Amino acid sequence: MGFLQFAMQDVNLPVETTVDSHMTLLDFAMKGGWVMVPIVLLSFVAAYIFIERFYVIKKASQQDMSFMNRIKDYIHEGRIEAALALCSSTDSPAARMIEKGINRLGRPLHDISTAIENAGKLEISKLEKSFPTLATITGAEPMLGFLGTVIGMVKSFYAMSQAGSNIDVSLLSDGIYTALITTVAGLSVGILGFFAYNTLVVRVEKVVFNMEATLTEFMDILNEPVK
Repeated sequence: MGFLQFAMQDVNLPVETTVDSHMTLLDFAMKGGWVMVPIVLLSFVAAYIFIERFYVIKKASQQDMSFMNRIKDYIHEGRIEAALALCSSTDSPAARMIEKGINRLGRPLHDISTAIENAGKLEISKLEKSFPTLATITGAEPMLGFLGTVIGMVKSFYAMSQAGSNIDVSLLSDGIYTALITTVAGLSVGILGFFAYNTLVVRVEKVVFNMEATLTEFMDILNEPVK
């Protein structure tokens, strides 16, 4: 503490300025001005979307390794109702796709494959729900941060113009706080949102791969000769 007082006396700064060193995170956020309000609100929205979608996609990616074997046995035994019941009781995108295909049995294989693919597209669109919103927030947050930067610089230059020749660093502090804090906040949320968005995209791609593998296996079952 003695060294800090000596250093401040050396640059002719009052000891009372050390109060700023005890500012909390909330205090810093408040100095960012009104731009921090949309930045914080959008960050909560992005966090909610990520957590909710992560749980949904994780659930969709879970596989029952015996599912297709049981479907194969039911179809070969002619137990179509049992196969449909199994699909209905299995909560997964692949099961709903197969259920659509089983309901089309008796039609040309091309029609069955098309029906399953259309069902798969609907399942993918459900998984990607709110993705555009998350992507928009990820792109908008840094822009809000830069908006805060511009507003802060305008405040600083306005304070300088009003002070005339009696310019004091304290007159510029509010504008500089606004500029720097909003920039840091906007970039931080934008970077985290970017990683969150791409994490979800990668997980959806894995689900899509599993769905395609299931479709191929189901069509192979239908193409097998009846013994």
